[in-house]
Amino acid sequence: MDTVDKQVRSRIMSRVGQKNTGPEMRLRRSLHKIGLRYRTHDKKLPGSPDIVFPRFKAVVFVHGCFWHRHGCKATTMPGTNVDFWRKKFEENIARDQRHTKALWAAGWRVAVVWECMLKRKGSDPDEVARLVREWLESSASSGDTILNSQGGKSVGMRVSVQNNGRARGTLLAN
Repeated sequence: MDTVDKQVRSRIMSRVGQKNTGPEMRLRRSLHKIGLRYRTHDKKLPGSPDIVFPRFKAVVFVHGCFWHRHGCKATTMPGTNVDFWRKKFEENIARDQRHTKALWAAGWRVAVVWECMLKRKGSDPDEVARLVREWLESSASSGDTILNSQGGKSVGMRVSVQNNGRARGTLLAN
C-alpha cells in the first residue's frame, strides 16, 4: 500500500531525473579529474548515452539499479500495481538491449556503470573512473575481467568481445 495519494505520487515520479543524476555527476567529476574528456547525452547516438568518448568510440551508461533492474538490493518491486511495474521494467530492459545492440552495430564500445557502485556506503567514484579508463585504454579480449576490491565488495568490469571484434563491458558490483 502506498503511503501517499495518487496526485502526490505522480508529482514525485514526474521529478525523477533522467539526465545529470547524482551518480552520473559523481562519475563525470571523477573522470574529468583523471584527465578524461567526454561529451554527454549525445542525441545522435541510440539511447543518448550518459557519457560519450568519441576518441575511443566508446559510451558509458550510468543506470539506476531500480529502473534498469540491476539485481542488487535497490532492485525492489513496488507492492501496488505490480502488473504495470513488471511491464514497465521489462520495457526498460528491452529498450536498453536495443540501444546497446544498435551501438555495437555502429562500432561503438558500450559499458554500464550501476548506480550502487557510485551511491552505496564506502563507494569510490574515483575507483570506478579508474576502471572506466582501464577499459577505454584496453585491448580487451573475450572474457577478460578487471577486478578490484572496494570496501569489502568486489568491483570490476567484465569485458567481452562482440563478433565484430570490438570490446564491450559492464562494470560490476557484487
